[in-house]
Amino acid sequence: QVQLVESGGGLVQAGGSLRLSCAASGRTFSWLSMGWFRQAPGKDREFVAAISWRGTYTYYADSVKGRFTISRDNAKNTLYLQMNSLSPEDTADYYCAATDTGRIATGIRDYDYWGQGTQVTVSS
Repeated sequence: QVQLVESGGGLVQAGGSLRLSCAASGRTFSWLSMGWFRQAPGKDREFVAAISWRGTYTYYADSVKGRFTISRDNAKNTLYLQMNSLSPEDTADYYCAATDTGRIATGIRDYDYWGQGTQVTVSS
């Protein structure tokens, strides 16, 4: 089992920045491929970004490319999402997810473990 706990969400003005963190426990973190997803009110959960187990490879949704950066610190068992140039369209609950399949993944069904989410609200 893997336990994931997100933090760092909050209220920010448009154009601002936030950094989300996801603390992992219960499994060797460096073996896990990780991802961030988000779910806006009334919408389906969608992929945001993913990173391979060593951090060598990253992948982003087109909507966040160039603004968001996913990274990880395997020594701290922590995943990050740096979010810059935020807009009201980024308002959502953000979830981190983990998979031990060894592959970088973008689909919801690819991930086995999920955090509880952290809320991000961007005001205009």
